[in-house]
Amino acid sequence: METAVTVAVILFVIIAGMFLIHRLNVQHAERIGAFRYSDALPGIRRRTRKSPRAAVPKGPPADATRREDRQGGR
Repeated sequence: METAVTVAVILFVIIAGMFLIHRLNVQHAERIGAFRYSDALPGIRRRTRKSPRAAVPKGPPADATRREDRQGGR
Protein backbone atom coordinates (compact mmCIF):
# COMPACT_ATOMS: atom_id res chain seq x y z
CA MET A 1 0.00 0.00 0.00
CA GLU A 2 2.78 2.43 0.87
CA THR A 3 4.48 1.69 -2.44
CA ALA A 4 1.33 2.58 -4.40
CA VAL A 5 0.98 5.89 -2.55
CA THR A 6 4.65 6.70 -3.12
CA VAL A 7 4.39 5.96 -6.85
CA ALA A 8 1.20 8.03 -7.09
CA VAL A 9 2.85 10.98 -5.34
CA ILE A 10 5.93 10.77 -7.58
CA LEU A 11 3.73 10.65 -10.71
CA PHE A 12 1.71 13.62 -9.46
CA VAL A 13 4.88 15.65 -8.83
CA ILE A 14 6.21 14.77 -12.31
CA ILE A 15 2.94 15.78 -13.97
CA ALA A 16 2.78 19.02 -11.97
CA GLY A 17 6.38 19.80 -13.00
CA MET A 18 5.61 19.11 -16.66
CA PHE A 19 2.58 21.41 -16.49
CA LEU A 20 4.63 24.16 -14.83
CA ILE A 21 7.39 23.92 -17.44
CA HIS A 22 4.80 23.98 -20.23
CA ARG A 23 3.16 27.12 -18.83
CA LEU A 24 6.54 28.85 -18.45
CA ASN A 25 7.44 28.01 -22.05
CA VAL A 26 4.14 29.43 -23.30
CA GLN A 27 4.65 32.60 -21.27
CA HIS A 28 8.19 32.96 -22.61
CA ALA A 29 7.02 32.44 -26.21
CA GLU A 30 4.35 35.12 -25.80
CA ARG A 31 6.93 37.52 -24.42
CA ILE A 32 9.27 36.86 -27.33
CA GLY A 33 6.42 37.19 -29.84
CA ALA A 34 5.47 40.59 -28.47
CA PHE A 35 9.02 41.95 -28.82
CA ARG A 36 9.86 43.24 -32.26
CA TYR A 37 13.49 42.57 -33.04
CA SER A 38 13.44 44.29 -36.42
CA ASP A 39 12.38 47.73 -35.16
CA ALA A 40 14.93 50.48 -35.30
CA LEU A 41 16.03 52.07 -32.08
CA PRO A 42 13.94 55.03 -30.93
CA GLY A 43 15.18 58.28 -32.41
CA ILE A 44 17.18 56.53 -35.12
CA ARG A 45 15.63 56.29 -38.54
CA ARG A 46 16.47 53.61 -41.04
CA ARG A 47 18.53 54.61 -44.02
CA THR A 48 16.83 54.63 -47.36
CA ARG A 49 18.84 53.61 -50.37
CA LYS A 50 18.81 55.89 -53.35
CA SER A 51 19.75 53.08 -55.72
CA PRO A 52 18.84 49.41 -55.43
CA ARG A 53 22.48 48.27 -55.57
CA ALA A 54 25.81 49.95 -55.13
CA ALA A 55 27.80 50.28 -58.34
CA VAL A 56 30.36 47.51 -58.80
CA PRO A 57 33.71 48.81 -60.06
CA LYS A 58 34.93 47.22 -63.29
CA GLY A 59 38.43 45.88 -63.72
CA PRO A 60 40.92 44.43 -61.26
CA PRO A 61 41.16 45.82 -57.74
CA ALA A 62 43.73 48.52 -57.10
CA ASP A 63 45.92 46.22 -54.99
CA ALA A 64 45.94 43.30 -57.47
CA THR A 65 49.68 43.60 -58.14
CA ARG A 66 50.57 43.46 -54.46
CA ARG A 67 48.30 40.44 -53.97
CA GLU A 68 49.96 38.61 -56.88
CA ASP A 69 53.41 39.33 -55.41
CA ARG A 70 52.44 37.84 -52.06
CA GLN A 71 50.92 34.71 -53.56
CA GLY A 72 53.70 34.19 -56.12
CA GLY A 73 56.29 33.29 -53.46
CA ARG A 74 54.33 30.33 -52.15
